[in-house]
Amino acid sequence: MNTEEQFRELGLSENLIEILKEKGFEKPTPIQKQAIPLILSEDTGIVAQAPTGTGKTLAFGLPLIDKLEEKADHVQVLILTPTRELAIQVSDEINAFKGRKRLRVSPIYGGQSVELQKRRLQTGIDIIVGTPGRIIDHIKRKTLKLDKISYFILDEADEMLNMGFIDDIKEILEATNDDKRMFLFSATMPYEIKQLAKKYIPDYQFISIKKEAILTSQIYFEVAESDKFEALCRIRDVVSDFYGLIFCKTKIDAQNVANKLIERGYYADAIHGDLSQDKRERILSRFRKKQINMLVATDVAARGIDIESLTHVINYSLPQDPESYIHRIGRTGRAEKEGIAITFVTPSEYRKLAFIQKMAKASMKKELLPSIEQTISIKREQIKSNLISMELSQKDESYINLAEELLEEIDPVTLIAKLLKLKFKNELNEDSYREIKEVKIDKNKKTRLFVALGRDDGYTIRKLVEFISKKTGTQPRDIQEVKIFDKFSFITVPFDEAENILHIFKKSRNGQRSIVTKAKERKR
Repeated sequence: MNTEEQFRELGLSENLIEILKEKGFEKPTPIQKQAIPLILSEDTGIVAQAPTGTGKTLAFGLPLIDKLEEKADHVQVLILTPTRELAIQVSDEINAFKGRKRLRVSPIYGGQSVELQKRRLQTGIDIIVGTPGRIIDHIKRKTLKLDKISYFILDEADEMLNMGFIDDIKEILEATNDDKRMFLFSATMPYEIKQLAKKYIPDYQFISIKKEAILTSQIYFEVAESDKFEALCRIRDVVSDFYGLIFCKTKIDAQNVANKLIERGYYADAIHGDLSQDKRERILSRFRKKQINMLVATDVAARGIDIESLTHVINYSLPQDPESYIHRIGRTGRAEKEGIAITFVTPSEYRKLAFIQKMAKASMKKELLPSIEQTISIKREQIKSNLISMELSQKDESYINLAEELLEEIDPVTLIAKLLKLKFKNELNEDSYREIKEVKIDKNKKTRLFVALGRDDGYTIRKLVEFISKKTGTQPRDIQEVKIFDKFSFITVPFDEAENILHIFKKSRNGQRSIVTKAKERKR
C-alpha cells in the first residue's frame, strides 16, 4: 500500500495527503493510526499513552487541520505544553502542514513580549500552543478568551505533573467551555494524570502505544570537531555492509559532509531543505535501492523517512534535545534486526551528551576509534573474504583465459599482488588516512552553579541541598561546596549532573530567568 492509500485510509484530506507525500512521509505511526480516525470521526475525548518520539504531534495536528473552520472569530484550539521549546516546535510543525488551509497558529509562552502577544491575539488566532503560566497571565489580563474553543489538548501531561503545573491546568480548564473535546497525551500514566482525565474528560477513549524494544547498540566516540570527518570515514571503512543515515545540524553541514564523502569515493548524497521535491525523491529512491549507502541529512529533512534495513545511524552533530535523539536512533534496529547508533561528542559537548543520556534513558557505551593500522587490517580481511566467496560462471571464461595467459609470463604471487595494487591501491594505502588526535574528557570535573536563593529566602545549607535534590533527583552527596549568602548561593556538582539541574530549573520557570545558572568563572 503506497503513502497516499495508507494516510487516505485514516480519513485525511487530499490536501494533507499531498503535503505528507511532498515531505517524504511513508506510513503513519501506530499512534497516528489510532488517534487520527478517532479525532476525525468520533465525538469523544481521548487519553493516549505514547512514548516520546512516536509522532504524537501529527496524531492530533493533522486531523485538527482538517476539522477546523477558516476565518473563525475566536480561538478554536488550545494546546498546552510544559516548555516554550515544545510550544514552538508543535506550532512550527502544525504550520508546516496546514498547506492552503487559512489557519493562524501561534506559540504563546513566557519570555516573549506580552504586548507583542496581545497584538497577535487581537488579530485572531485559531490554534494557540502555549505554556501554562503565560496562558493564565493572558486570561487574567482578559486578553485571551477560551469560552468558545472546540479542542483542548494536553501534550506531555506527565511532564506537566513533574513540573508542578497540574493546578495551573485546572485553573485554565475553568476558563473554558464545557462542550469542548479534550485530548490528553502522556508518556506515562501516574495516578494524578488518571484522576485529571477522569474529572475533565468524560467517556474518553483510551489509546496505548507500547514502546518498541530497542535492538540498537548505542555507542559514542570522543573526537575533536576537526576530526569528525576522518572518524566517519574510519567507521565506514571497517563496516562492509554499511547502510546508514548521518545526521548534521544544518543543511550546509549536511551538503558539505556529503560532498567530501563523494570526493573520497563513497556512494553518498545529502537531503535538506534546499532541495526541490523532485530531487529529494530521486535521492531517496537511490538510497532505498542501495545505489548509495550513506545519506547525510538534517532532522527536518529526514522526518518521515521509514527504511527498515538501516545498519547505522550516526550523529555527526549532537541532536538538539533527547526527543530528537530518540527520533534519530529509532530509524535503525527495526524489524528484529540489530542496528548501531553512533554519536560523535567533542569535549565542550560532553555535558549535553550526559543530559541526553539521562533524559532519553539511553545506555551509551564509550568506544575507541579504530587506528589506521586496524582499519587497513580489517579492509584486508574484507578483500580476502570477498575474493574467496566470489563465484565464477561460464560467462567469465574470458577472465579465466586472460589469467592463464598472464600466469605463463608472471609467477602467481606477483600477479595477484599487482592485481590487488591495481584495484585497491588507495584503500590499502595508509597515506589515505590522517591521524586522529586523542581527546580526553575529564568526567570527574565539577561545575559551579549560581542559585538565586539565599538566607533572605529562608535557606540554610541543609534546606538548599534538600530543595535542589528533591527538584532534580540529584543525590544530596553530589551537591558540594555549598556557600550561602543573603540573596544568593553557590553549589558545586559533578560535570554530568549540571546540565540536568540547569534544564529542570529552566523549564520550571516557564520562560522566565532561571533561579539556577552556571556561575561565572572566578577571577584568580
